[in-house]
Amino acid sequence: MTQNQPPLQWSLVVPVKVLAKAKTRMAEAAGPHRQALALAIAADTVAALLRCERVQRVIVVTDDPVPAAELLALGAMIVPDEPDAGLNPALTHGAARIRETAPETGVGAISADLPALRPNELTHVLDAAAQSPEAFVPDAAGTGTTLYTARPGAPFRPAFGPGSRAAHRALGAQELLLDDITSVRQDVDTLQDLQAALTLGTGPRTTRIAAQLPAVRTTA
Repeated sequence: MTQNQPPLQWSLVVPVKVLAKAKTRMAEAAGPHRQALALAIAADTVAALLRCERVQRVIVVTDDPVPAAELLALGAMIVPDEPDAGLNPALTHGAARIRETAPETGVGAISADLPALRPNELTHVLDAAAQSPEAFVPDAAGTGTTLYTARPGAPFRPAFGPGSRAAHRALGAQELLLDDITSVRQDVDTLQDLQAALTLGTGPRTTRIAAQLPAVRTTA
């Protein structure tokens, strides 16, 4: 950006699974709290996104009325997963809705599993992403992706799924390996991930549910 040009604003698409299918890798650790944990993580993520000064709007793609109601109350826009054809088509559907109504914003797809997300770190990432047509942030494990972005006018080509870090590299997206963005990379799929996020400092909903999990209380 030039000195007189305001920072690029962003619209972010967040995919949220039907709760009955969410966080299955944490079924043993979370037990009867698994769905509540999944909802808490998504809500803390969306709340943090909405506090980021570069984020103009958050669009949640979900077919579950329970997270839809809670995330709508936080200030997100809710759209159904009309393609119902998997993660990347859902993200593309959400991005298309954005570009119909706010073509001047950058568009990003971000994981719903970032309960320790810090808005200032996301601002740092989005300002860096604005310098490239397409960009992405790898997850903490080093094989996946937590955020993929496309500037206005650039193609929106998310490639989430197994090996998505390599897939986004192959598409030519700029990999953003910045200092001090740990919270943007720390997604939660396993108990170990949750422990790492709690160490960073999760949002209040995740912290409250995690305190009810014996596995977390005994290993923290």
